[in-house]
Amino acid sequence: MAETTSRVPAPAPARLGILLQGMGAVGSTFVAGVIAARKGLGEPFGSLTQLAHIRLGKRTDGRNPLIREFAPMTALDGLVFGGWDIFGGDLYEACDTADVLDKRLIDGMEAELRAIKPMPGAFDVNYVKRLNGTAIKQGTRRELAEALRQDIRDFKAANGLDACVMINCSSTEVYVEAGPVHATLAAFEAGLDADDQAISPSMLYAYAALMEDTPYANGTPSLAADAPALLELADKKALPVCGKDFKTGQTLMKTVLAPMFKARMLGVRGWFSTNILGNRDGEVLDEPEAFKSKEKTKLGVLDTILQPEQHPSLYGDLYHKVRINYYPPRGDAKEGWDNIDIFGWLGYPMQIKVDFLCRDSILAAPIVLDLALFLDLARRAGRKGIQEWLSFYWKSPMTAPTVYPEHDLFIQLTKLKNNLRHMMGEELITHLGTEYYDEG
Repeated sequence: MAETTSRVPAPAPARLGILLQGMGAVGSTFVAGVIAARKGLGEPFGSLTQLAHIRLGKRTDGRNPLIREFAPMTALDGLVFGGWDIFGGDLYEACDTADVLDKRLIDGMEAELRAIKPMPGAFDVNYVKRLNGTAIKQGTRRELAEALRQDIRDFKAANGLDACVMINCSSTEVYVEAGPVHATLAAFEAGLDADDQAISPSMLYAYAALMEDTPYANGTPSLAADAPALLELADKKALPVCGKDFKTGQTLMKTVLAPMFKARMLGVRGWFSTNILGNRDGEVLDEPEAFKSKEKTKLGVLDTILQPEQHPSLYGDLYHKVRINYYPPRGDAKEGWDNIDIFGWLGYPMQIKVDFLCRDSILAAPIVLDLALFLDLARRAGRKGIQEWLSFYWKSPMTAPTVYPEHDLFIQLTKLKNNLRHMMGEELITHLGTEYYDEG
């Protein structure tokens, strides 16, 4: 179930389909942003695949190509967009409703956005209790899975595509743990036939994607491709999967600050985090069962980075609290506030306050782009199963059962770049010699 490499990546497809499970604020902002970049109306800031460089060899070699020029990836002009949404309409209406992007910007792309019409989605109100859509597929679990598979085939045929990837940009589902129906592929498929209510919509999308040879990434904390049955399917179909929960605002800050505390052996007594958010995601997370899914991904970061079992005097009594509050006036402009009580030499206390007024969809959109391109790259390199090298993008990275996830943002970045080097037959950066081998 771990990532494997069997070959140097095959050439990139000239046209790559990107299917989105959910085309609300994040999905519409991503698609509109790519269209804007194509038209010269904006830059894809935040995207490693488009703007970051990768050093090859020694610093003295002076080899620092752009990642998109180093690894074969489909150009922005070759991306084709589709997906599902329970609110119907088209992408122009989705952008207008989300109210993330400037109205003048989306008006300048109206024709392109209106041409993209989401397909009716698979939905179960028991998993997302605050929403009630108008474009919802009907049927049993098996019928829904087969309908999603047919949607993927139709999308490929209509657009002349040989390859697609799927990214889950939908609302957070209620917290569930894997049970007997999720344990094996045989049990899962029997559950589809029996219309087992323990199979969530996100699992249906992941199943449909993998059955149609489509890599899958889970941008939510919901249980999806990380269910054992679906990992078995990814292995059987030799497809890459990754997740979960896009690392955007507050957790992004934690994966930067916590490594600093540990690197300097500074103690942490408490870390209180609260958020106010007014978009559809905030409304969904106002439901306690949905918040539990999000809370689990947000709380796991500090323990893994700080390793309190190894440093009990520094982090053994750390009190960590996370809150999310639905506050409609903010819309997509979330405010994440952190109070961190730290201590240093001789135990003397200090405090750090962080007030991050971020835009969730603006931070998530470039992640969607990078994941789509990197997953397709992984597919063409013969990689299958969990792509841990993409942990850089996740609040709660999927890993093999025997290892804990790496949350340190800078270790994650080093691993991502070294995997790219390895795929392309270049020497890894090991940091063994500062003169020649550090990241620079």
